Order: sequence, then C-alpha cells, then structure tokens
Amino acid sequence: MNSLQKLRLQFQPLFPRFLQNLQQVTFVAKQELLTDENEIHSLFPCTYGHSLFSIENGVNKRVPKCLKVGVVFSGGQAPGGHNVLAGLYDALKSLHPESTLWGFLEGPSGILANQCLEITSENLAPFRNQGGFDLLGSGRVKIETEDQLKACLSTSASLSLDGLVIIGGDDSNTNAALLAEYFLREKCSTKVIGVPKTIDGDLKNPHVAISFGFDTACKIYAEMIGNICRDALSAKKYTHFIKLMGRSASHIAMECALKTHPNLTLISEEIQEKQTTLAQLISQIADLIQHRAEQGKNYSILLIPEGIIEFIPEIKGLITELNQRFADENKPDKESLLKHLTPEKKELFSRLPNEIQKQLLEKRDPHGNVQVSLIETERLLIQLTENELEDRAKKGLYRGKFSPVAHFLGYEGRAGFPSNFDCNYCYTLGMTSALLIDEGLTGYMAYVENLENPPGEWKIGGLPLVSLLHMETRHGKNKPVIKKALVDTQAKAFHLFDELRGQWATQDDYQWPGPMQFSGDATLTDTIPIIITIKNP
Repeated sequence: MNSLQKLRLQFQPLFPRFLQNLQQVTFVAKQELLTDENEIHSLFPCTYGHSLFSIENGVNKRVPKCLKVGVVFSGGQAPGGHNVLAGLYDALKSLHPESTLWGFLEGPSGILANQCLEITSENLAPFRNQGGFDLLGSGRVKIETEDQLKACLSTSASLSLDGLVIIGGDDSNTNAALLAEYFLREKCSTKVIGVPKTIDGDLKNPHVAISFGFDTACKIYAEMIGNICRDALSAKKYTHFIKLMGRSASHIAMECALKTHPNLTLISEEIQEKQTTLAQLISQIADLIQHRAEQGKNYSILLIPEGIIEFIPEIKGLITELNQRFADENKPDKESLLKHLTPEKKELFSRLPNEIQKQLLEKRDPHGNVQVSLIETERLLIQLTENELEDRAKKGLYRGKFSPVAHFLGYEGRAGFPSNFDCNYCYTLGMTSALLIDEGLTGYMAYVENLENPPGEWKIGGLPLVSLLHMETRHGKNKPVIKKALVDTQAKAFHLFDELRGQWATQDDYQWPGPMQFSGDATLTDTIPIIITIKNP
C-alpha cells in the first residue's frame, strides 16, 4: 500500500451533525409522490403513491433492532462506492452491534447465485476512502424476468435479509423498484433501497442534485484536459478533439468546460433542441478553426460528449431505426441492414466512413440498442471537419494548418481516489440507507440534499423509486424505467456556460486545475461540482 492510500485511509468522512446519534433520528412524511402514467400504477400497485420521507433530528430513542442487510454494486464503477459500504456498515453497527452486512459478489449475478461474503471491520478497513468497486466487484446483469425475481427471493429468504441495498444508476434503481414491488407481492419482508450512482450525472431529480462519482470523475478529467490545454498552448500546432464519458447526458462535458474553458464544447441537448444537422455542426467546428487560424492560432481544444451522435437529428433517426429493426439481433450484418433500412437512412448510412458503419453494427447493449460508446464520434468529426477545411482551402477561404489529435477520456475517471466531496456524500448515503431499512421502508432511493452547503448542514431522506419511473421502449417493448436526466438548457448553469463560451472560443482562457486536492486551502473553495453551486432562482 503506497503513501497516498495510507493517507486516504485516515480521512474521516463528514456527515449531517444530527447523525451523531442515530438512535434519536425521526422520520417525517412529506407529500405523496405520484407519476402521471396510469400504466405505472397498474404495474406497481404495492409501491405506487408512497410518500417522500425526510430524516430529521428527533428526541425519543429508536428501538434497537438487529438487522441483516445485503448490498450489491450494480453497473459501472463510480468513485466513492466503498464509502457507501462504510457508511452502511457503521450505521448498522451503531443501530445494533450485532447487525451484519453481506456483500454480493460480481454485481446482481451474485444475488441470483447467492454468492456473498460478510463485510467486517477487518476486510472493509483497507477500502475506506479508496476508489473502485474491487471489494465486491460489479456487473451489469438486469434483474427483470420472473425467474430472476424468484432467484432473488430465494436468496433473500435463505439469508433472512432484512434489507437489500442496490448501488447503481438509473437502470439499477429501476431494478430496485421492480424487486421491491415483487417482494411485497410475494410477502417477503426484505426491504429494498437504491443508492444513486453514476459518473454521468444523469441520475438526478429535485431531491438528488447529482449522483455520486460525478465530482471525482470531473476533477480527474479536468486535470487531463488542463494538461492538454497547456500542451496545446505550448506546441501551438494541434487541434485536440476530446471525447468525454457520459452515455447520453452532457453533464460531464459542461462541468469540465466550466473548469477548464476550452475553445468549443458541444452540448448534445442543445444540438437536439436546435435540431442542428451534422453539416451545420461540422460548419460550426470549421468556423472556429478558421477564425482562430486567421488570428495565427492553429490550435484548439474541443470537448465532445460521448453520446452526441444520437442527438444529431439525422443520425438519431438512423440509430432509432437500427434499434427498432434489429433489437433482437446481436450483431446485424451490413448486407442485411441495407436491405431493411428506409431509402433515406440507407443513403445516410452509406455516406458515413466505413469505420463508423462497422461501429454502428457492433454487438448491441443489454437493452438491444446500438452501443454509442463504441462509436468513435471524435474521429468522425475529425474526418468530416478535415474534408470541410480542404473544400474551404480550395476556394481560398482557409489558409491555416489542421493537425487533429483524438482523445477519449472514459475509464480513467471511474475508479480513482474519491474526492473529499464524494467520500462525504457516499458515507452519508450509506448511513441513510441503513436508517431507511431500520424504519421498515422499501422501494426507496436514499437522497442527500443541500449539497452546496457543508456536510454538517446536509439533509437526508428517502424518495419513492416508483415516482421516478416512466414508460420507455426497450428491445422494441414498452418498459418502466427511470428517465435519464439530461442537461437543462434553461437552467442557470447552462446560461453561465453560454455567456462565457464566446470569449473562450477566441481567447486562450485555458484553466489547468491540476491534480485533485485532498487537503489544504484548495479543498475549501473547490469541494463540490460547479453545476451544483449555481442554483436556479
């Protein structure tokens, strides 16, 4: 174990002050939360219409209960996951010293196969404030079929679990909602609680300002972007196309832009809202490069959200048609595809570079959809921009030099040392999950509010998972899922970004945040995501 690992082990997470005495907290029911879709009510009769709960400082002591709780990591890694385990474990032991915590191995498949280990103070100790999910491992198995639900019921019964905590993103928390409903229907006493996890930042709502892992990932990416900015300013001859992880939403791209001030940041949601075509997008990029070349600046920094390609209208239409026509085919061949596409989409597909065509036909994701993360959008934009600049050069409109460099910042941000913010946030989420189970609530997501304030002032509670569901097409069928939260172009954070990006385009206003700080003055002013600090009126 190196020096930094040892130093992080010494960090003591902060949490709401009133949680110093868990025996005296009280639950306060707020408004009843409903969806406006009748189909959700019919699918979730046992958990529909539950009230929002806030957990507050109380007077009367709670009755100590010995609890046996299971926990699972679901989906991709996000920094801070081990601190959810730590907060959950510590809270359970505080509520009753004989309580136990069991971790399912390799994600949801561990629940199905009843493979778990008891989490103890000894085996948890080396993982406090550390990155990754390696104490338990993770996986992307979806729990949704009748057989899978029965297997979960069998596992819960065999272990006599009082609660099950599912740590995951929108799909994983959808699974939690399904499981909570099924357990109630089958008279199973195991309570199911979800924890909001995803670096993409697309699991958010009025009570969840951001999912855990987002802050750390953005700090890691911002350091690398800042380094590339410094390199560009030093070499003065490269145009860097930097694709950033974020399956659909552009939260990471916008947060990193606010931290580093690149020359151009594409926001998928804005492209969709304005119905910007691929040709218009390439023209916008070429205009920036040409304008900077006229200033003698043959270098630029561009940020590109991972999922941007499915927000460009004509490409989105192509992907939608591919998903609908080939939902049940693992990897359709090109010849079969061209036979079944509409003439308009066939013509568009044929115009795309061969490598992009291949990537559109790669193995489908668990929902039967095109795997957008495998499409090298940054290289598509580079090739098309190069073509556009060559055309302009032939007309005498462009006399600059274009030397593009492609980057993809993805997995680098998923398992690093969690920031102090994520350490505190995750620990509090773990404590909140334990309290929700102790209260006997099921089908809830743990939430922490007031994140822009010091941890001692944070507010916590439980949000009904069913209130977050809506119907969406998956594998060609309508299914209940938690809707991804995209960038709101009407929000104050976007307006700030919009005001500043004009000067970033022409000026070299690059910022280089440097490595993430865990102590010292820097942590006093740079502790939370910028998009959280910019509150809407």
